[in-house]
Amino acid sequence: MDKNLDIIISENLKKEIEQSGLNKSEIADAIGVSRATVSQYLSGRAQPTLATLAKLCALLDCSADDILNLKK
Repeated sequence: MDKNLDIIISENLKKEIEQSGLNKSEIADAIGVSRATVSQYLSGRAQPTLATLAKLCALLDCSADDILNLKK
């Protein structure tokens, strides 16, 4: 894998969020984190916990495979 996993996750999250039409504040409220935390996820400076990733996937109607780029 050429790209760092942090970058892959942040890029995939950005794509899924754009497709959802939700903004950072709406996402933060829905998953129980701050808007700053969502920004850190999107910049690759922080990664969601498994529990938060599950909430993100449910909210964005995507799978963890889509975020983590696990599909082969």
